[in-house]
Amino acid sequence: MRDVFAGVIALVLLVAAASLGTTLQAYRRRRLRARDSEKALGRTVIAEIPADDDLTLFSEDAVRFYYRDRSADKDLIVAVRVLINGAPIASYLSRRHAGSADRQATSFEDRQDGIARDRWDVAIETVNGLMLVECGAIRERVSQELARAVFDAVKRELERRDTEGIERPQR
Repeated sequence: MRDVFAGVIALVLLVAAASLGTTLQAYRRRRLRARDSEKALGRTVIAEIPADDDLTLFSEDAVRFYYRDRSADKDLIVAVRVLINGAPIASYLSRRHAGSADRQATSFEDRQDGIARDRWDVAIETVNGLMLVECGAIRERVSQELARAVFDAVKRELERRDTEGIERPQR
């Protein structure tokens, strides 16, 4: 009797493991399709950000940054800020939009997560409004690295556009 019971448990565990393996494989294929569709649109994936039920891609092409169903024109970006729990900790203001640089630092009301976790976000301010890239509160290091990747990509673009047209001294 004990052997039959152990055999049934082993069979149930085997079925559960196969089910998990199939689910993980389907999830992996869905991620690859999402990345491939971004590449087909001529976009470069900057970060894969965990969302409630799936990964959300933050990507760029020559003209815009994309996050979920929103996009930000690179020419219209005024500032980018890294937010931790809604408060800015790092920022870059574009020199091309000098009149907009005197704005208040972006901040958001902190949401109560129920437990003490640091939430990392990146605020991309444009002439037309604000795009908030929610990088999460999974583990401090993971969310921080995602926020840093998004911030660095936008900052690099702003710096490039700020120095565009300025002739560099020849050696």
